[in-house]
Amino acid sequence: MSIFESLRFHNYRVWFFAALVANTGSWMQRVAQDWLVLRVLTDDSASATGLTTALQFLPALLFSVHAGLVADRVDQRRFLIVTQSSMGLVSLVLGLDVLVGGARLWHVYLAAFASGLAVAYDAPARQIFVARMVPTDRLANAVGLNSASFNAARLLGPAASGLVIAWAGPGWVFLVNALTFLCPALALMTMRTGELYDVPRAARAKGQLREGLAYVRHRADLLVIIVIISVVSMFTLNFQVTMAAMVRSVFDLESDAYGTVSSVFAVGSLSGALWAARRKTPRVRTVIIAALLLGLSSLLMAAAPNYALFALSSIPVGLCVLTLLTSANQTIQLTTSPAVRGRVMSIYMMFLLGTTPVGAPVIGWVSDQWGPRAGIAAGGAAAVVSALAAVVWTRRHRCADSTYSSSRPFLCAGGADAAAVRPAAGADAAPAAALSDGDAFETSSADPD
Repeated sequence: MSIFESLRFHNYRVWFFAALVANTGSWMQRVAQDWLVLRVLTDDSASATGLTTALQFLPALLFSVHAGLVADRVDQRRFLIVTQSSMGLVSLVLGLDVLVGGARLWHVYLAAFASGLAVAYDAPARQIFVARMVPTDRLANAVGLNSASFNAARLLGPAASGLVIAWAGPGWVFLVNALTFLCPALALMTMRTGELYDVPRAARAKGQLREGLAYVRHRADLLVIIVIISVVSMFTLNFQVTMAAMVRSVFDLESDAYGTVSSVFAVGSLSGALWAARRKTPRVRTVIIAALLLGLSSLLMAAAPNYALFALSSIPVGLCVLTLLTSANQTIQLTTSPAVRGRVMSIYMMFLLGTTPVGAPVIGWVSDQWGPRAGIAAGGAAAVVSALAAVVWTRRHRCADSTYSSSRPFLCAGGADAAAVRPAAGADAAPAAALSDGDAFETSSADPD
């Protein structure tokens, strides 16, 4: 399969490039937001930066499950126009606030929470909707390409942001980001609706939230993935805090250096995403191995003696991050029953994004007390421990012995779990048949954007 196979489909192609533009703007804003808090509104406070990050991801913890239920019920295309426009509006207001000189730290906190709220409802709907643009046999490729788009933007955005900040200040970065959200909104409004694939919608009924939770509880493979992602997201994926602190406090450099290291980090991320786009079959063991290697490479990055080696060491870290996140995303999406997919993905996103508000302030505090190197090392150690614990658990419960049905990309774990994960007759019967005929699945980047 070609790396760019999914781009053959018109609607996905339009969405892909529109998302690339919007993601570039989002990465520009992330750098500008961190720098605004770290250098303009505080005196190099990693704790304040960590709190900003926490507030941005807190809505995912609070609202993701409900967002997944909404995504299973609504017209995702129209809903996404609203969420994408909302994110652009928040960026516009914050940018104007900075440019007129009225920005305060609590303003940034409020904007971070508002943006996070829009993202919490946008993510599961986006995942389901992207599935409507490609047939089932192109899903894994589309997942990888979404990650590639996200990380190509990560490569471009920070570097551009560093230049704009140095030239005109962070306020203009927020305005640029606001404009970029027009691209996905226009793409959604101009799509060929007749070429979209149908996915089942959940009818309103009692107990639907509990149904999604019960589904996950009986899937041992999903539980392993969610636990690893929770630990890694909580303690390891805080590079927006630790990298900025390393650049400023350890190497005594400015915003352009932070933008450069973020772009170098993205080189590894993009490589991981492109590699993932070539895989047809996801594996739980890939998630475990990637978490272990992420922890080890993070420990090496924490020990980097100078800025050049620090920047270079971020490449394998970025590679492992995207391999981990994309593999987890692919496995969950490709093995989940369509009738509950929005709710299952929202639970996954809740742990992926919602644990960051817990871990980011902790890592920020560790960085303030013992230096940014300690913050990165703590995250690396947490990833290693989670991976080793997963190896022990899967061997004990035989979760590693898994197979995929040839007629349906659905994971069947050995033992008692096998019966639990098979779709029941009735509601899932029709979706299962549709899947075997090549109908649509959903996809999205595993990252919050």
